[in-house]
Amino acid sequence: MTVRILMSACLLGAPVRYDGGAKTLQHELIRDWQRRGWILPICPEVAAGLPTPRPPAEIAPGCGEAEVFDRRARIQEKTGADVSAAFYRGADLAVAQARRQGCRFALLMDGSPSCGSSFVHAGHHDGRTRPGSGVVTAALRAAGIEVFAPAEIARLAQRLRQSGPS
Repeated sequence: MTVRILMSACLLGAPVRYDGGAKTLQHELIRDWQRRGWILPICPEVAAGLPTPRPPAEIAPGCGEAEVFDRRARIQEKTGADVSAAFYRGADLAVAQARRQGCRFALLMDGSPSCGSSFVHAGHHDGRTRPGSGVVTAALRAAGIEVFAPAEIARLAQRLRQSGPS
């Protein structure tokens, strides 16, 4: 079986972010992994039915790692609308796709209330961040999938070398 890496579609140039843009990550490793057919793109928010563009959303203040992991965290748009159900549905879809495709690794956009793996926005829609994980990252980790941020691409490459083909 081929190595599979679940990857945020926005990192691959897809215009799926809340603002209708992308956060394209230009890197030789990604180009190599794409040539090998290892990359499986996903935008959990779009997969869950959220539109593009959409109001920015953040994990509500006071909701930490435990609440995210236990699915008690609220995700709120800047408008105040609670979009938690869509974000958790996106997490379920990401885990289901990762399992179907045999993914053991994910490379996800950091800072996102879905995909953040080392930090998320602080919940006040003012640009501040705090350490933490998004709901998709928490769900993938609970399913035994290793999640990496773009800044950790070299560490992901090392893990791929260590694990060998799946």
